[in-house]
Formats: sequence, structure tokens, C-alpha cells
Amino acid sequence: MKITWLGHSAFRIETKAAKILIDPFLTHNSSFTGQDIKDVSNGITHILLTHGHGDHVGDTVAIAKETGAVVLANADLASWLGMRGVEKLEMGNTGGTVSLGGFTATFTNALHSSAQTTEDGVSHSLGSANGLMLHFDDEPSLFHMGDTDIFSDMGLINELHQPDIGIVPIGDRFTMGGAVAALACQRYFNFKTAIPCHYGTFPIIDQTPEKFIAGMEGSRTDVKAPKPGESLSL
Repeated sequence: MKITWLGHSAFRIETKAAKILIDPFLTHNSSFTGQDIKDVSNGITHILLTHGHGDHVGDTVAIAKETGAVVLANADLASWLGMRGVEKLEMGNTGGTVSLGGFTATFTNALHSSAQTTEDGVSHSLGSANGLMLHFDDEPSLFHMGDTDIFSDMGLINELHQPDIGIVPIGDRFTMGGAVAALACQRYFNFKTAIPCHYGTFPIIDQTPEKFIAGMEGSRTDVKAPKPGESLSL
């Protein structure tokens, strides 16, 4: 499995079965520098969305139209994307699992909001905020937490799914901060590898992963904090 951090919460996941973009916020992503949208979306088969905020939906519509990728989102967000011309849609909701041909995606809970305000000033609720639990054949399982705070039912997610890799928001203000994110990982999960995200993009969130890295010291989890555009082979 090859995992490339594209800045913020955006990732490219390459496996034997699929090439996946998660939360492809690229055009206005200040961390997405020295990279090209066409390059990172080349060959993409699936786009997976944790929730409806603009810094997660990002370039989904344009990439889906260009590549023909299947887009997975919660039911309300999927309908909203369909009205904007996305043709290949898979929808679900919290607790549901969708088979995507070579891997499955389960919508888990996340403590966050999900909406967008359009040009006419109208706010549109776009369903639930979720994490996404991905299971692959013969490759590590991966849990993208989405945007969330810590919550005790993370322990149930671990019990049900036993994820090998955790993608963890750490930027504070809109998600849990680094110290709390480290507590979540150590108390509720047994990740082999943890990758921090949702930091360094906007001035009002934490700019580095230092608090998370410090909080994970002494754990059995290998913390990887790639630079934007850097890939990991796991």
C-alpha cells in the first residue's frame, strides 16, 4: 500500500485493487504546493468523502467528471454532488458498509458538523460527519477518522475493525488537538502506524505535528508525519 499525503486531510491511497483519493481539497489547499491535480488524480478509481465541508469535498466534482471515478459519501452529500453533475455515486450512512470492488468502506461516527454555504448565502446541511474504515484483501486496514474530537466509542470501532493504520486529525480548534489525538490513539486503538493530518493549512490551526508526536512517545505505534506530497509504503 502506498499512501501520499496531499496536505490537510487529503490523501492518495494506492493498492492492488484501487487508486483512491480521500477528501481531495487541493485547489485552495496551501499545503498542496509543488504538486499537480492531474498528477495526483491520474488513474483514480474512487473518491471517498468523510463529510461535506469545503475543505474536504474540495475538487471532488471536477476530478470525478475528469476521471469517471466512483464517489462515496453520506446520502445527503451524495445527493448534493449528484445535482452538481457527479454521475457515479455510492451513498451510505453511519454504521453502513459499502463494497467497492476490491475493498469495503464503513461509515463510522465522528464528532463534527457537515454543511456548505452557497453563493446565494444559503447554508445546506450535508448529512453526518463520518470517519471511513477501509478493509482491503491482503493489505493493511486503514481508518481515516475524518474531522472529530475524541469519544469513548472509538474503542468499539477498534474492537469491530482492528485498523492497522490510523489517519488522525490533530490541528485543534475544529478537531481534537495533538495531545488529545495522541490520547485517543493510545487509549482506544492499537494502530501499527498513525499518520497525523488537518494541520498546517490555515493560520488558526496548529502548524506542526509536534504535540501529537510528543504525546505518542513510548507507544507501540509508529508515527509517520510525511511532508505534503511525500509518500509512504506500508
